[in-house]
Amino acid sequence: MAVTGSHASPEATAPAPAGAAPEGTPPQGAAATPGGTVPPRRGAQPGRAEAARPDDAQPDGATVAAEVFLRASGTRRIADKVFHGLSAAAGLTILVVLAAVAVFLVLRAWPALTASDDELATISWLRGASIAEYVGPLVFGTLLSALLALVIAVPLSVGIALFISHYAPRRAAQALGYVIDLLAAIPSVVYGLWGALWLSGVLDPVFRWLTDVLGGVPVFEGYAAPARNVLMAATVLAVMILPIITAVAREVFLQTPRLHEEAALALGATRWEMVRTAVLPFGRSGLVSAAMLGLGRALGETMAVLMILSPGYLFSFFLLKPGQHQTIAANIAAKFPEASGLSVSVLIATGLALFVITFAVNMVARWIIARRAEFSGAS
Repeated sequence: MAVTGSHASPEATAPAPAGAAPEGTPPQGAAATPGGTVPPRRGAQPGRAEAARPDDAQPDGATVAAEVFLRASGTRRIADKVFHGLSAAAGLTILVVLAAVAVFLVLRAWPALTASDDELATISWLRGASIAEYVGPLVFGTLLSALLALVIAVPLSVGIALFISHYAPRRAAQALGYVIDLLAAIPSVVYGLWGALWLSGVLDPVFRWLTDVLGGVPVFEGYAAPARNVLMAATVLAVMILPIITAVAREVFLQTPRLHEEAALALGATRWEMVRTAVLPFGRSGLVSAAMLGLGRALGETMAVLMILSPGYLFSFFLLKPGQHQTIAANIAAKFPEASGLSVSVLIATGLALFVITFAVNMVARWIIARRAEFSGAS
């Protein structure tokens, strides 16, 4: 018997298993699109729609570092502001103290500056003089003794500083430096005792020789022992300011650039010529500063002058005569314990004059330093 039709393959004729999806249905987890199906994402669970999640990405290292830097920068800015405020307050303290001293002197001296002649006549040690007539000789004696001390001390200080910085062996320089620093720490009353009881006897033959040989010069005539004259006081003041000027000058000379010194020596200069052409010009303004520091110490020195100088109230250039001069500081120290009322205002007025002198000297020194700054490495 003839068989009609074609033979069907087992795959074509086998029935579909139960639960199978019809042909053309996209598999679970795949999205149907007009162009076909999109395969499911790897790791997606079949039959479960993927829910939208918030962005939970962890910050990277750069973000953390930036946050730490900003936090630290804020802390540093606060610290900088605090330090700036403290520094400004410290700087203003100097001005406040200076202004307070000036205001105090003016207010306490004002009664004496505005007092009448009759009121001033009640003060016995004024001897009928006005404030200007009384202060004038004191200012003269103060300036004369301080300038004489400066004339004596500056050459010695420069020589000692040059020896320590450029000539002495290292061990000797260190030992001399220690001695200089030690001299600066000695109290002024010790210098006064030393000058009155020992140095005056040592210099007595020198003063006699000056009177015998240079007696024709008015400034050296009229010496009488004991040596309680302005030159003796200036000598002790010179010893007192010697460590200050020497210490500053030594540091200034040591700051001279080595290249300048070696260049001078390479050009055939001797050591002295090297010092004269390289070291001294470099430290010129520093020497002015050192001299002004010493002058300020000499202007305000009290106890040593009080113990040595025989007081006088004259405009006198006789350096060897006793009883010719007196300084402002020594006069205040001598008369203040017994002063009262208007006499205290008179003494404070002399202190105001000393304050003005010291302020003017420092202003002149700063002006000199500013003019010479372009020729020197010191400021």
